[in-house]
Amino acid sequence: MIRSINEIQDQIIEEFSVFDEWIDRYGLLIDMGNSLSPLDEKYKTESNLIEGCQSRVWLHTEYRDGKLFFEGESDAVIVKGIVALLISVLSGHTPQEILEADLYFIDQTGLKQHITPTRSNGLMSMIKQMRMYALAYKAAGK
Repeated sequence: MIRSINEIQDQIIEEFSVFDEWIDRYGLLIDMGNSLSPLDEKYKTESNLIEGCQSRVWLHTEYRDGKLFFEGESDAVIVKGIVALLISVLSGHTPQEILEADLYFIDQTGLKQHITPTRSNGLMSMIKQMRMYALAYKAAGK
């Protein structure tokens, strides 16, 4: 069964709500990042580097069967967790679904309020890049 973007977001909100303290939520975020499959070195290119992130973040995209699939990595543990969250929410969905997605989990988990302004800017840059990929594939008629 394929889950919708909102179903995935609701599950993430539930996972974060288990913890009252932000130190524990950071731990969850780090665990998520650590569970991310390593990005193949051939994708760690300048063109896959996300602009606007303080740490280095790579994002690779593939289009298969009408859906976008994302892989990513970062050299910073918390940022890698953020990458893992975004990938879990958006990967495996159509360009249209990605473009229409309201990523409410960012506010509802408290993530946006509890990360540094530079990480918040990086988060927005990652989302922008993922949506740019979706827009490009949609414009190409895919």
